[in-house]
Amino acid sequence: MPTTPAVSVVMPVYNARRYLASAVESVLAQTFKDFELIAIDDGSKDESLTILRQFESRDPRVRILSRPNTGIVGALNDGLQIARGEFIARMDADDLCLPERFEKQVAHLRAHPDCVLVGSQVLLIDPDDAPICLKSDTQYTHEDIDHWHLNRGWPIVHPSIMMRRDAIEKVGGYREQYKFLEDTDLFLRLAEVGKLANLPDTLLHYRLHFQSICHTHNDEQGPLKLRLYEETRRRRGMSSQPEARALPAAKSDGEQHRLWAWWALGAGNVATARKHAFKTFRKAPLSFESWRVIACAVRGH
Repeated sequence: MPTTPAVSVVMPVYNARRYLASAVESVLAQTFKDFELIAIDDGSKDESLTILRQFESRDPRVRILSRPNTGIVGALNDGLQIARGEFIARMDADDLCLPERFEKQVAHLRAHPDCVLVGSQVLLIDPDDAPICLKSDTQYTHEDIDHWHLNRGWPIVHPSIMMRRDAIEKVGGYREQYKFLEDTDLFLRLAEVGKLANLPDTLLHYRLHFQSICHTHNDEQGPLKLRLYEETRRRRGMSSQPEARALPAAKSDGEQHRLWAWWALGAGNVATARKHAFKTFRKAPLSFESWRVIACAVRGH
């Protein structure tokens, strides 16, 4: 491996035993080979560090930083501190890269010097790797991405991105005061020093499950988003939003299964839809919505 790899992959790891090996293997299987994988073990209490050490012993591109738990912002910034690459790729320990991800993102950044971050379309998958659907609200132009970041959208998926390291350093990295929204905060600041983009190619499988930050910290994200939007508008010299809309409450497990069933059914992934429709029914057998989704899933449309 060259002394200075082109890409540094920063992957925080915390109690990720179930999915970790598959995530690491998907990174190591990239067609673009000039990278280092920096795995930050954030004080895991399961076998995550053991799994990482096994990969480290087999592939010199794997670098491990293990230290006490600080949370995702501290883990990300610690990874950035030791990263050597011109580009920083994000990866989570429960997702899957497609083989051409790095190759296509490096090519885009090299062809567009004004672009400081590029993501991609992603396929949403369930906890067992079953396909749900392509993410529906992905945006592709800088203007659309930035607009949706300031209007409570989800136009870029954090573990799908590759960024220029010098741009991250210029805006100061991730900020602890916006933990659980550290990605949106960083994207809004990066949009002020360069262009953001998404490739239309599906280059990541993004896993939906009940241990994800979006599910476990939904109530904390709401007030934090309002504060982030207000700070960003002040920094940019924009007027404040006239009226704050209420943010949606966290969904119960049964509601989440029902949502996944509808999404999968709309995408033609009938087997996935049936699986989650039956889970919905078991959670709420007396609900009309449970009967409705299970009937449509059994019918296949």
